[in-house]
Amino acid sequence: MSDECQSFEQLLGREIVVDLSSLYVIAGTLVGQDQHYLILENADVHDLRDTATTRELYVHEMGLHGLAANRRRALVSRTEVVSLSALDDIIH
Repeated sequence: MSDECQSFEQLLGREIVVDLSSLYVIAGTLVGQDQHYLILENADVHDLRDTATTRELYVHEMGLHGLAANRRRALVSRTEVVSLSALDDIIH
């Protein structure tokens, strides 16, 4: 197994933050993936157009206070993913 696969596997079952190329930030518990989607449960799907908060500030606040889930399950298109990281890896 490559280092990249091992790193992804280490994120399974953890709360993660997914930065997308669109104006969305999605966080939730990573429970799986397939060839098209990341699968998250207890997800916070946040449209940055709905607020004056920047992506960086929103993610920073989420790191301090935890995520506020608004979806039981979310499928996130892998083609939109710019980065993903564990929520507890956010620097405060």
